[in-house]
Amino acid sequence: MTIGKAPYEVVIDEDMVTVNGAEVELALEYTPGDRFIEAEVDDEDVTVKIETTRVGFRMTTRGAIHQVGCLPTRVASLSQHMIEKIPPDLSRFLICPMPGLLVSLHVGEGDKVEAGQPLAVVEAMKMENILRAEKTGVVKSLNAKAGESLAVDAIILELE
Repeated sequence: MTIGKAPYEVVIDEDMVTVNGAEVELALEYTPGDRFIEAEVDDEDVTVKIETTRVGFRMTTRGAIHQVGCLPTRVASLSQHMIEKIPPDLSRFLICPMPGLLVSLHVGEGDKVEAGQPLAVVEAMKMENILRAEKTGVVKSLNAKAGESLAVDAIILELE
């Protein structure tokens, strides 16, 4: 198992649970599909919200969200050979979050923008949504004009 990127060897036996060779006292009632677990771990009460993911669970407890990977032993040893796919950096683009009409653009090519500055207004379902800059930069190009209908993920403008 992993929590974040830290590996843990967990063995669940009929009589005990061990984590990295150390015995852990665990008492809980869990039925697959439950969204909340109330457990007693080493004489301490813990409540955990649990959601399944492709390779494990997303657990929320005490205000923190933990990505927990859970793989069978034979698969876990092979996972170290998997190449991690790094998502592309899209922060230099202003991307339309929903289909709608581009009502106005507040910047032009070459304009300097600050983080949080309004860049465009998109109308969707009779509501105007103000799209703001995620970071400081200079407008490199405009890919849409006021009055155009935009699809989801359409690039409105690009920053340098």
